[in-house]
Amino acid sequence: MTWYEKAVFYHIYPLGLSGAPKYNEYGEPVHRLSTLIPWTGHIRNLGCNALYIGPLFESGSHGYDTTDYRKLDSRLGTNEDLKNFVAECHRQGIRVILDGVFNHVGRDFFAFQDLKRNRESSPYRDWFCNVNFWGNNEYNDGFSYDNWGGFNLLVKLNQRNGDVQNYLCDTIRMWVSEFDIDGLRLDAADVLDFGFMQTLRRVADEVKPEFWLMGEVIHGDYTRWANGSTLHSVTDYSLHKALYSGHNDHNYFEIAHTVKRTRDMGLNHPGGIRLYSFADNHDVERIYTKLQEKAHFVPVHILLYTLPGIPSIYYGSEFGIEGRKERGSDDSLRPALSLDEYKDALTQNPCTRLIAALGQARQNVRALTEGEYRELFLTTRQYVFARTLDTGSVFAAVNNDENPVELRIPAEDGRTYTGILSGQKKTAEDHCLTFTIPGNSGEIWVPEGTDTGTPEPVLQEIPKTLQRNPERSEAAKPAVPVPAGIPYEEMTVEQLQSAILEKMAKNGPVTEQMRRDVEENIWHDSLVAWVKSFR
Repeated sequence: MTWYEKAVFYHIYPLGLSGAPKYNEYGEPVHRLSTLIPWTGHIRNLGCNALYIGPLFESGSHGYDTTDYRKLDSRLGTNEDLKNFVAECHRQGIRVILDGVFNHVGRDFFAFQDLKRNRESSPYRDWFCNVNFWGNNEYNDGFSYDNWGGFNLLVKLNQRNGDVQNYLCDTIRMWVSEFDIDGLRLDAADVLDFGFMQTLRRVADEVKPEFWLMGEVIHGDYTRWANGSTLHSVTDYSLHKALYSGHNDHNYFEIAHTVKRTRDMGLNHPGGIRLYSFADNHDVERIYTKLQEKAHFVPVHILLYTLPGIPSIYYGSEFGIEGRKERGSDDSLRPALSLDEYKDALTQNPCTRLIAALGQARQNVRALTEGEYRELFLTTRQYVFARTLDTGSVFAAVNNDENPVELRIPAEDGRTYTGILSGQKKTAEDHCLTFTIPGNSGEIWVPEGTDTGTPEPVLQEIPKTLQRNPERSEAAKPAVPVPAGIPYEEMTVEQLQSAILEKMAKNGPVTEQMRRDVEENIWHDSLVAWVKSFR
């Protein structure tokens, strides 16, 4: 198998995590990327062996308005910082992929600046799509052009232009030779030219063995992009949607149908193309925020790590932090975090412990990566499936109901199975394995003697507050006064909750659901990150 078929990804948005300024003044480099090196150890402790980090290169603001493809963003440091960062990841056994933002550039990109100066005489006039010198725009350029998403800040590149293709392909070669990266996540792949993607695939085969191309695709027939001649994989947004709505609506049929539809496309089969799966990322609200029942954090992630695909965890979500779009802004989805504030998370934070246990199990239990998927039991509220190799089956079972349920599934008679998360042992009798799944929970049953990589059970550590149904929570707590002039880090949990509610109220009405979300978050570090995310 390739390294990416066995990968468990961690995803970092570096400008946010490092606390970089929102806008780039193109000044002296500030070595913020180097401050993220301690996160590599955390990534390993979570059971992840691959990192998607990006965007990284010089841009004017959020990173996707590239102004120099061959220079690390000065808010993050220098090219030497990136070289050292990737080297440290590799030293710890972590593969690294970064963003390839090839659909569009920022207005400060050298070729666009030349177009502005020289207009019809610019040698770069054909680098961009549909340049019209009879048009104009809000910048009063005296011409118009195609963009991405209706934003003239993002100038669409003409990917059919040979000079553009050569420039971008040489850029990839430079990234591999100088930084030794292992692959790319192609931004906006759903609007990239297919011929250009075929060219990128040839370059990928040239620059490095098993160099991986994964594309951002929101919907559609994924095999248009992920196949033998274009990309190796794409983002599985269909599963992302099913994971949260299938729990909020108590409808496991949606998740099971999504898995079947993907497999009917010929994807996520052993030995075939596998999709990049996730519960949240830098563009969507945090999974902990989206879930109406916070305890569903447990079955959501059990499914993420046991269903076919390549699982990924977005930085901070392993701590159970909140993150919602505020007035159309993504800032709260991309917060600055200090790892020191989470130094005890692996032992004290139940969400972190769960993610680490699942990551270790995914790496160590071959069936979770290589096994054939087979649905065994399905209702709106319970879902059980097997991942089977010639050595036997591993069973994943989840329950979105608040009450426990006893289940019987077909299993090898007389064989004993161990629950990875609970530590329980059960022996199959009469060709059936009988077990109970607690409410809002799940389990992974492996044949006894399987090395799961998890040192001890974690499921019983999920606190009662996480398993409480928000619809049945008690009346809202009275507000606690927020002291003036005290750093958030020194506030109590109750003070932080009040501070968050105050900030929410400034953005609009605070609903009962929003209030419950705040009151049920009892983790100090998570609340500090949440309150800091408001602008």
